[in-house]
Amino acid sequence: MAVLANTLREKLDAGKPTIGTHFLFNDPDIPEIIGDTGVFDYAEYVAEYSTFDMRLLYHLARAGQCGGLPLMIKLDQANETFWAQAALGAGFKAVLFTDIRSAEDVRRVHEAVRPDNPQRQGRMGVKTRRPALAGYQSAGYAEDLNSVVTVIMIEKKVAVDDIDAILETARELEIDMTQWGPSDFGFSLGRPPEVDEIRANEELVIRKSLEYGVAPRIEIGAVEQAQRYIDLGVRHFCIGWDRFMLQAGYAALGSGLGALLEDA
Repeated sequence: MAVLANTLREKLDAGKPTIGTHFLFNDPDIPEIIGDTGVFDYAEYVAEYSTFDMRLLYHLARAGQCGGLPLMIKLDQANETFWAQAALGAGFKAVLFTDIRSAEDVRRVHEAVRPDNPQRQGRMGVKTRRPALAGYQSAGYAEDLNSVVTVIMIEKKVAVDDIDAILETARELEIDMTQWGPSDFGFSLGRPPEVDEIRANEELVIRKSLEYGVAPRIEIGAVEQAQRYIDLGVRHFCIGWDRFMLQAGYAALGSGLGALLEDA
């Protein structure tokens, strides 16, 4: 088995914008359906809010591979190193690390996914899972690990307060993207946040990310929300969540037909 190209990495390295979408359903049909559309650069499995095991990660990665769709995994901070390495062993191509609070956290997540060699000084050793089957002593295995796209969430007040140190370390370690988390940021304040307060801190994180050369990524639910962020310099988006889109679709079908029957 040849080492699979990370087409998401290729787009980032070429300086091109990227579009992803989220999925929470733990069914390999979902990444296959997303890949079949041919319009997304990757899909993010929001494992932090889903249920999964190691076997499922293999099936999801294979389904994405069938459609040429790289997969990202979003992990809970508990046991994130174990599950990040398990996902990469299954064939995932990107990891979103949550709850970053300090520069030390950035170093820790970098070590979780980078090869244990003098060049990258990570802690990822040889795992004879899918990507290693081509020959883990070859240069391809280390290159595959080096190509992993890493994203860190800035979603805590303490992280925003220490944003320069976090981003300086992220730049040093070649972290690819930041992801703003408004819900957790508001929660971390210990009080109901003001809308303007959330927006101001969001724009600060975007501005600082661009300043340090770490691409900001933004999650949106509708195309109409994108322009404001494009005007701020954002070129990387993850749009839509399968569960919410399905719920909205069912609601529209049921309420629409119900209205017709009421008038019949």
